[in-house]
Amino acid sequence: MSTTFDKFGIGKSILKALDEIGFVEPTPVQELSIPAVKSGQDVLGIAQTGTGKTAAYLIPILMRLVKAEGVDPRALILVPTRELAIQVGEDIEELTKYTNIRSAAVFGGIGWTKHAELVEPGVDIVVATPGRLQELYKIGAIRFKKIKVLVIDEADRMLDMGFMPQLNQLFEVIPPKRQNLLFSATFSEKIEQVSNEFLAFPTRVEVAPSATTVDKVEQYFYQLPNFRSKLNLINFLLTNKEEYFRVIIFCATKENAELVFKVLDRKVEGEVRVLHSNKAQNSRINAIQAFKEGHVRVLISTDVSARGIDVSMISHVINFDIPTHYEDYVHRVGRTARANKHGVAISFLKPDEEFHLKNIEELIRMELNELPVPDAVELVESSRSEMQEIARELDRQKKLEETGFKGAFHEKKPRVKRSPFTFNKKSKELRPYRNTRKG
Repeated sequence: MSTTFDKFGIGKSILKALDEIGFVEPTPVQELSIPAVKSGQDVLGIAQTGTGKTAAYLIPILMRLVKAEGVDPRALILVPTRELAIQVGEDIEELTKYTNIRSAAVFGGIGWTKHAELVEPGVDIVVATPGRLQELYKIGAIRFKKIKVLVIDEADRMLDMGFMPQLNQLFEVIPPKRQNLLFSATFSEKIEQVSNEFLAFPTRVEVAPSATTVDKVEQYFYQLPNFRSKLNLINFLLTNKEEYFRVIIFCATKENAELVFKVLDRKVEGEVRVLHSNKAQNSRINAIQAFKEGHVRVLISTDVSARGIDVSMISHVINFDIPTHYEDYVHRVGRTARANKHGVAISFLKPDEEFHLKNIEELIRMELNELPVPDAVELVESSRSEMQEIARELDRQKKLEETGFKGAFHEKKPRVKRSPFTFNKKSKELRPYRNTRKG
């Protein structure tokens, strides 16, 4: 017998919204989290991106709030990026369609006055990035005295982005008597430390080992000699419009993202957009929305900008650059195969990126399959400067792996100790050495 959401005791208004969204059966993380959160316990949730963890904590929070009440928020959800704040805010709006519960998403990138006006009439749930929340609190636009539930979503990314000092400041002004929920795709030592400080005897919900990727994602890699060969391959792959119908391409830097965009925007059929921190807020929001609606075929992004892209029909994730922060690979791959769909993740490897792939494979506890580069793809000869850059990086990696390896570049010669005396040829005497160089 298939399980449904009815057994959790969810109200009719939320059940109706779930039915309209298309949620028929709870995912594993929802199956475990909803009863735990509903009971009022602190919860530590470890779940891959794309497994339905947002609804896993939102549904029981909405069950607890029931209806609009007062002016000050009763639930606070902290997220690391503006894109994720917008996404969670949209999820709340969908789930509360048939209730009078009020919500607001506040984040940086636009003037704080707009958000102050948004929360002024009264709000039950606030989704926020830490910086903007602090600004609103300092000017008195928002108060925390009614907070009953505090959620930290994407906790691993929150720590990576250096938000811990701001989180500690917020903890000092939020009522200590509250329910705390912490969700993360990975469980590192830092997350363990934060959970020990933040959660009181938590129920741990883990639907898969930490840092594993979703089963329905096929993961492959290509070995390529350089940046230009990567461009040639991606251009070739995207000629297959039927198979690569909605694609996210991840780049390590905004400079790389712009370079890839300039090439693909000229050559690829279908609209191409680029996301990174230099883009205006409205431009980023519009690009994500157009991608969701299917008007944009290819979205090029850096890691920071990609959080909050929740699109169920992404055919491929392409890692143009391999992430050097290995947990980011888990989050990238989680953009596809969402809502029980299948997906494909492809990584492009230069020689100096094989080191990082090996570490990623250790993290996710699986080996990726290599694909042969198609004959039609031109492998460009590397320039001298690029070969030197790759050699330096390989050298650095070798030093990390092999104890005692001094490296081929900038290898220091043994320093000869200078005598404390100098010989004066005229007087034929030994005299104390003095450094006569100026400066």
